[in-house]
Amino acid sequence: MTFTGSGDGQSGSMRAHFVLVPMLAQGHTIPMTDMARLLAEHGAHVSFITTPVNATRLAGFAADVEAAGLAVRLVELHFPSAEFGLPDGCENLDMIQSTDLLPDFMDANAALQEPVKAYLHEQQRSPPSCIISDLIHWWTGDIARELGIPRLTFSGFCGFSSLIRYITFHNNVFENVKDENELITITGFPTPLELTKAKCPGNLSIPGMEQIRKKFLEEELRSDGEVINSFQELETLYIESFEQTTKKKVWAIGPMCLCHRDNNTMAARGNKTSMGEAQYLQWLDSMKPGSVVFVSFGSLACTTPQQLVELGLGLEASRKPFIWVIKAGAKLPEVKEWLADEFEERVKNRGMVIRGWAPQLMILRHQAVGGFVTHCGWNSTIEGICAGVPMITWPHFGEQFWNQKLMVDVLKIGVEVGVKGVTQWGSEKQEVMVTITRDEVEKAVNTLMDEGGGCRRDEGESKRLNH
Repeated sequence: MTFTGSGDGQSGSMRAHFVLVPMLAQGHTIPMTDMARLLAEHGAHVSFITTPVNATRLAGFAADVEAAGLAVRLVELHFPSAEFGLPDGCENLDMIQSTDLLPDFMDANAALQEPVKAYLHEQQRSPPSCIISDLIHWWTGDIARELGIPRLTFSGFCGFSSLIRYITFHNNVFENVKDENELITITGFPTPLELTKAKCPGNLSIPGMEQIRKKFLEEELRSDGEVINSFQELETLYIESFEQTTKKKVWAIGPMCLCHRDNNTMAARGNKTSMGEAQYLQWLDSMKPGSVVFVSFGSLACTTPQQLVELGLGLEASRKPFIWVIKAGAKLPEVKEWLADEFEERVKNRGMVIRGWAPQLMILRHQAVGGFVTHCGWNSTIEGICAGVPMITWPHFGEQFWNQKLMVDVLKIGVEVGVKGVTQWGSEKQEVMVTITRDEVEKAVNTLMDEGGGCRRDEGESKRLNH
């Protein structure tokens, strides 16, 4: 067990002590680092449970909170990869190469129960006051009850999608649906809503995940409340309805990304960036306000080589300045060759291609950025909202199609690119190589940035000013 960060201090026993247990995935861990910072800024002591590989990714965060004198401790626990048949060092969801390994990964997560319990029993100077854990970590409920403290759940969803998840999962809405593309009316939702089984989170239907799903749903019912990264002014109706449906307190404490007030803390958020901060800022500073399209699909979305090329050609045809993030580790040598030999040379005066991690929050908040092509993960969505940037929606899987409905149909801050089917998570090998053509990309970009962009920018700015 390894500790990083500030200790309890002499007044540790007088502070509330929050224990944060994130899912080991970037999209779940990053908002919980923001949560840790916010809690510590309000005087709490925070223990942040992690593992060696993930702690390396959090080095910037750890250094940042330590420099700020915040009482945040990273607690590194051994992750039993090999013991559960995973490759050595496979400690994050983005390191899993096949969905077949997901049940093993989740079982390895559950094996952290005893080490977490042992650590918490040792904290006599500053005994834990509350556990906030990812919804998937059902086993933290047992620890909380043993210690006699509350356990709050966190899923990383917004209020709108949290309510859909709760209604559909707990009522088994899609259990007997044969046609995955049949529109099903969702009863109990405060506004008219129809969904298809195909565009709902499917990872929990993977063989071996049934028991895990059952356990976390049971523990959700026993939890003491839910925390969401959203705010009342954005989705009042859905947050209130979520609270009424669950019969539990819901804390909407977002947008948590607003805890980052300067470029240094924004650059330290997440993985180490592939370029220096100055390079991004210098390039953006050279562009007109509101002229740049930012393109990023998060850490888990997999895209075929053919689709990446088609996306690039659509961006080129739009003739708009752009920053395009292509995730590191993608096994796409043909794309790398195309980028280096052809594409980047043609667009060098108005396009920047980033291979690997990018400081998304810092880029979105720059005045040059006027549009965001996003996979509709909630972290990206709320960061775009906070920046007042309208979005082109390109959902891939999970609850991303639900988030698209919120953005396009409810908030009116998004333009659909036209995704018709779900992208299989965990593999770049898809049955359909190209689902969105270059013409569709060009049309969506021009619609957002030229034809109808003004209204959506006004809506986006109003949402930004409301938080």
